[in-house]
Amino acid sequence: MSFIPDTSTLIQFAIATIILAITPGPDMTLFVSRTLSQGRATGFASMAGALTGTLIHTTLVVVGISALIVASPMAFFVLKIFGAGYLVFLAWQAVMKGSAFSPEKRTGPRVSLFRSWAAGLGVNLLNPKIILFFMTFLPQFVSAHDPNASGKLFFLGVMFIALSIPVTAPMVLAAEKFSAAMKASPRVTRVVDYLFGGVFSAFALKILTAQAK
Repeated sequence: MSFIPDTSTLIQFAIATIILAITPGPDMTLFVSRTLSQGRATGFASMAGALTGTLIHTTLVVVGISALIVASPMAFFVLKIFGAGYLVFLAWQAVMKGSAFSPEKRTGPRVSLFRSWAAGLGVNLLNPKIILFFMTFLPQFVSAHDPNASGKLFFLGVMFIALSIPVTAPMVLAAEKFSAAMKASPRVTRVVDYLFGGVFSAFALKILTAQAK
């Protein structure tokens, strides 16, 4: 199918997505916190909200980047170079500052599943880093001269969501143990940080060296 990238691209994207999915951040903190305080159903509702936000981000980015490709391949090239720089920044931030993971087990009024879903959606949509990440991450896997670029971008965005579910769902199912493990084993979190930094540094180097040829 023309909208499916080649095997090499799919493997590289899958590796990057999985490492990103296991890296603790605001979304993961929300999932685990809601699960600890309200139960698994609430945690999954929050996760569904965040995934909905990711789908919205993906659609907006695909439309915007597709228009950019048609309007100016050179502008798309500049975006990819900027993206390489942003990936280096993310790698540096992960290594130097570490991950943000601080779930709290609190008791309080029961929160509806819809409100939990809306909370997940809000955390995702209102995080400017996510839209910036998708704008600079997805373009690394398509060519400005590919007539099927928009289809491939959307396929990768959906693939990102599909691969994130089997990674994050077990964290919700085992929220208590996962939260305790992250707090008790900072070395594990640091290993994830270095994996994150290494993979995205490699992608940044790949795009820079490829364009230099």
